[in-house]
Amino acid sequence: MSRLDAETKRKLREMGAVTLLDALEGQDDDLALGMAFAERVQIAVDQAHAAFTHQKVDGLIRRAGLRYPDADLRTIDLIDEQGLDRTKLLALATCEFIERHQNVVFEGFTGSGKSYLGSAVAKAACQHRYRAHYIRMPDLEEAWAAARDKPGGREKWLRKYAAFTVLVLDEWLLDPPTDDIRTMLLELLERRHDSVSTVFCTQYPKKDWHHRLGSGVHADAIMDRIVHTTTWITTGEMNMREHAAAQTRR
Repeated sequence: MSRLDAETKRKLREMGAVTLLDALEGQDDDLALGMAFAERVQIAVDQAHAAFTHQKVDGLIRRAGLRYPDADLRTIDLIDEQGLDRTKLLALATCEFIERHQNVVFEGFTGSGKSYLGSAVAKAACQHRYRAHYIRMPDLEEAWAAARDKPGGREKWLRKYAAFTVLVLDEWLLDPPTDDIRTMLLELLERRHDSVSTVFCTQYPKKDWHHRLGSGVHADAIMDRIVHTTTWITTGEMNMREHAAAQTRR
């Protein structure tokens, strides 16, 4: 294959096909000697597609706002010591729960790795090219309050957070929600119910949720939109922050 002329390169760049151009330009004529034209094009397209996918995944991970960007469900430390269910973690890594529109709850003591696991699930979703977002409940509530002062702000806010294929809510129910926040949670979870997946990271077991949510009809409705399609994972009592600090001191 002869080298591409300047005009052809310009057109490829103009069409946004820079990765394909790089793949074509990067082919070694000596190594490709004897290959059919179609085979050389196929190799270039495969390389360009791999680069495009890598860039897209990197962008999804960057925009997800992960607390732990390097988190990975396949390399969790001390799985057995924490009492984590290895089979459930590996199943989450496949992201099949997203296709089934199921939720996930990570419940455990402070420092037991809930935020790390939430980040790892969101990252796995990004690697499968789903839009994911991680946010702490205090930050979610602050964003909701700020949306009130903008024309149509709260509706736009709800559309935004309802649209993420995976939404990780960290520090879930750490503070009992106000009436306004309960109303927001009900509307948000109603829009997400049976269409996308929500991940909850919390210190509180399911038996305490209804009380933390105010014990009224809003609590009933919010619970009803979570508990029936959820995988529950207990992260145990081991403080992973203390463990990491001890490993650093050695």
